[in-house]
Amino acid sequence: MDFNQAANNWDTEQRKKRAEIVANEILQSVPVNREYSVLEFGCGTGLVSFNLYQKFRNVTLIDNSEGMIEVLNRKISEENIKNMSAFQIGIHEAFEGCLGEYDLIYSSMALHHIKDIESAIEILFKLLKKNGYLSIVDLVEEDGSFHKLETDFDGHNGFNQNVLIRVLEKVGFKNVNSHVFYKDYKIIEDSRVDYSLFIITGKKT
Repeated sequence: MDFNQAANNWDTEQRKKRAEIVANEILQSVPVNREYSVLEFGCGTGLVSFNLYQKFRNVTLIDNSEGMIEVLNRKISEENIKNMSAFQIGIHEAFEGCLGEYDLIYSSMALHHIKDIESAIEILFKLLKKNGYLSIVDLVEEDGSFHKLETDFDGHNGFNQNVLIRVLEKVGFKNVNSHVFYKDYKIIEDSRVDYSLFIITGKKT
């Protein structure tokens, strides 16, 4: 998928509703503090963070897609939001540029696009402050139907939660928990493709 081309039409009602559910699940899964500095990676047009920014002191958003960040920055400007900052960078660049340290890092539907997930999670661990939290929402492992029209897709067909739990624990996260909280479907080539989302959380102690 060309996320740059998709950006201007990304904010569908379905995605907005799903983002609201995802944001509420994040709030229920980790402690929330008004003084937190938080990071959303793979933020797209910021749909999740637009449901969360009032809960935190500041929100940094990063994404590889120039188009997504352009749309997001336009929305931030139009809404005159002062505590959100968006950057077109990936996880590795965020770490190399010493973008900051965070009390909470979260993402939705981004990790399955990253080939080397252990390396990415190691970087997220380093970007967290001591006693900081990681919260990742992503696809439950599936047969590839979710991305079958995207011929250039080279990521993961969702994740086995137990495997991902072991990755987080290997990197150093404690109190790792995961559960499915959302089920939906989309129509692809006149066929119904069911999918589920899980949330996995861990703490850096």
